[in-house]
Amino acid sequence: MKFVLASHNKGKLKEMAAILGELGIEVASLPEGAPEPEENGATFEENARIKAKAAADFTGLPAIADDSGLCVDELGGAPGIRSARYCEGTDADRNAFLLKNMEGIENRACKFVSVICCCFPDGQQLSARGECPGILAHGPTGDGGFGYDPIFYLPELGKTMAQLTPEEKNKISHRAKALAGFQKEWEKQHGT
Repeated sequence: MKFVLASHNKGKLKEMAAILGELGIEVASLPEGAPEPEENGATFEENARIKAKAAADFTGLPAIADDSGLCVDELGGAPGIRSARYCEGTDADRNAFLLKNMEGIENRACKFVSVICCCFPDGQQLSARGECPGILAHGPTGDGGFGYDPIFYLPELGKTMAQLTPEEKNKISHRAKALAGFQKEWEKQHGT
């Protein structure tokens, strides 16, 4: 079976292709010219569904999408679904903006959240959510990963997400957990 990934992110394509390949699912990149739907949902689930449905409608293939972000307890879950749009600029700019907003705040509990949604051309949907708890660091450490990884500290490992190898990250990350949940749902429905 062939799925299309509702994203042009090569890192997401590689990650999802590796995991879904074990289920006999080939994951293809989104074709050029595919519409970029407005992510105007109120939840990660809604935004993942919007992206997957648009890709399925455009390609006629089952489409899989991920919506993810960082949720900080003391900020009421922000940046949350707006993680990639938390402020103008680069990942480093967003990290600096978040750290400035957290100056002087002791409770630094946070979590990464990922929701995977697959929409099929016949209207069926399948989704799963994964979370990875952590602590917001006081400054960036490490040069791996992307996004908020340099300021997302994992106390049990004594490292930020950006200090992990790709193999370590793929075992514990929010996206890995969401994909594992997706795999379980797929196997339930398809007897794989």
